[in-house]
Amino acid sequence: MGDTAMLDPQDLKARVDAAVDTGMCVAVWAQAWPERTAVTEAATGRTRTFGELNANANRLARLMRDHGLKAGDAIAIVSSNKVEFPDVLFAALRAGLRMTPVNWHLKPEEIAYVVDNCEAKALFADTRVAGMAEAAEQCPQLQLKVSIGGDLPGFLPFETIEDYPADDLADPVRGSTMLYSSGTTGRPKGVYKPNAQAVGGYDAAYDRAVDKHICTGPAYHASPLAGDIRRALNNGVPTVLMDKWDTEEVLRIIQDEQITRGHFVPIMFQRMLALPEEVRARYDLSSIRRITHGAAPCPPEVKRAMIEWLGPILYEYYAGSEGGVGFTVTSEQWLARPGTVGRRPNPESAKILDENGDECPPGVPGAIYMSLNVQGGFSYYKDDAKTQGNRRGDYFTMGDIGYLDEDDWLFLTGRSAETIIAGGVNIYPQEIDNELIKHPAVEDSCTVGVPHDEYGEEVRAVIQLKPGYEPTEDLKREILDYAARVVARYKVPRKVDFATDLPRSEAGKIQRNKVRAPYWEGRARAI
Repeated sequence: MGDTAMLDPQDLKARVDAAVDTGMCVAVWAQAWPERTAVTEAATGRTRTFGELNANANRLARLMRDHGLKAGDAIAIVSSNKVEFPDVLFAALRAGLRMTPVNWHLKPEEIAYVVDNCEAKALFADTRVAGMAEAAEQCPQLQLKVSIGGDLPGFLPFETIEDYPADDLADPVRGSTMLYSSGTTGRPKGVYKPNAQAVGGYDAAYDRAVDKHICTGPAYHASPLAGDIRRALNNGVPTVLMDKWDTEEVLRIIQDEQITRGHFVPIMFQRMLALPEEVRARYDLSSIRRITHGAAPCPPEVKRAMIEWLGPILYEYYAGSEGGVGFTVTSEQWLARPGTVGRRPNPESAKILDENGDECPPGVPGAIYMSLNVQGGFSYYKDDAKTQGNRRGDYFTMGDIGYLDEDDWLFLTGRSAETIIAGGVNIYPQEIDNELIKHPAVEDSCTVGVPHDEYGEEVRAVIQLKPGYEPTEDLKREILDYAARVVARYKVPRKVDFATDLPRSEAGKIQRNKVRAPYWEGRARAI
C-alpha cells in the first residue's frame, strides 16, 4: 500500500488542496507513491499505479491538445469500468475539459444524441459497446476518436498515447464533468454545473494506510464516479472497479482486497441478504467500515438487516445528479428514526412546499425543494425551459414528495410519476412513450413505475390502442418486442396493460399520476 508513515499529513493536505484548483491531485500521490496501486479491474486483474495513472493523464491531455482541443471544450467517454476510465477522467480534469460519461447500455442512436448534445470534440469508446462506430458517424463535430480495448474503424487505439510525454503539464487547468439526466420532454439533458465546488480535496477521514474503495456500480453514475473514483483517487486511496454486479463476488473482493469503503444501492443490499447464510458465512467482511448508500429508497427492513449483519456502518444520503444540500444520516441516527434520509442542515437549505408554493408544516407531505445556492447551482444544458420547470425562486425539486418532522428529519413518501427508479437507476417514462407511440397499433402510451419487491419499481406501459386493434396477448408481446428494438434494455417495459382511455388534463396532457396511482393502492409509501 505504500509507506504512509514517512509522509507529513499537513504537507500532503496543503499540496492536495492546492492541486484541486488545477485538477492535479493525482500528481501529488504519483510523486509520493508512484508504485502504489491506484486502480484495479476486479474481473481481469489489470491495474494502474498512481505513477501510471498520472502519466497517462498527462499523455492524454497532450493527445487532445494535439488534436485541437482547448480548455472549455467537451469530451465524452463510453466505457465500462476499465482502468482507462480514470485515465481519461483525470486528463480532462487537468486539461480544462468538460467530460461527459455516457451510459454504455444505451442504443447507438441514444449514445450519439448525448455525444452530439454535449458538444464533445473527442470521444473515447470501449470496443465492447455495440455500435460505437455507427454512433460516432452521427457526430461530425468530433475531432478525435479513441478506441479502448481494441480497434474500431476511424478510431485511434488507446495505446497511441504512448507517443506523448508523460511528465506533468506545465499549464494545467481544472476541468469538470457533466452527467446526463432525462426528463419529461423525453431526451436526456446535461446537468451543467459551471460553478460546482471541486470534488476531492484532502479528506482527513481517510486512513491512507488501510483504506480501499470498491466501485460496485457503473462509473457513469454520479455517486460511484464522485466517491469511489474521483474523491478516492484524489485522496491517494485505491479503488477496485467491478465490471458488473455479482453478489458473491462482491463478498470475495471485500475479503481478499480488504475493502474498507464503497457505494451501494438498496437492490445490492437485497441481493446480498438473499444469499444463503452458509455462503455469507464463508467470507470475512471485517475490513469494511463504511458503506454509503442512496440513489433509491431503501426498505426499512432491508436496512435494518444490513446493520444487524455488518454493524452500524451504513451512511445514507439524499441528493441527485442535480445536487443536494447535505441530507445525510448515520446508522445510529436512522435506528432512532427508521425511514429518515437525513436532517435538514438549516431552514434555508430545503423546504417542503404545497401546490401553491407555501411551506408545509411539520408532518405534512409536499414537494421537496432544495436550495440552488448550496453547491453553486446548475442548469440543464441548452434547455432553459426544463431548467426553469423544476424551480421556485432559488430552489429546485427532483420531483420527490416527503415531509419534515418536528426536528427537521426528512422522510420520503412519494415521487413524481415522471421518474421511475428501478434498482437505483433513473428511468424517464416519456422517453419510452415517445417510441411506443410509433408502433402502428398504439394510439397513446403512458409508461409508469409499479411496485416491485426487489427493484422498488418496474417499468409498466399502459397502452390505448387505435381503432381496429384488439387487446390480445400476442399484441402485448409484439409491442414489447418493438420496445426492445428502439430503447435500451433497462428501459423496456416488463409488462403491457391495455386501457380503453387514458386520463387527461383540461390542456390535453396525460395525467401520469392518475395512471400510476391504482398500482400503489394500499401501500404506505408510493415510492
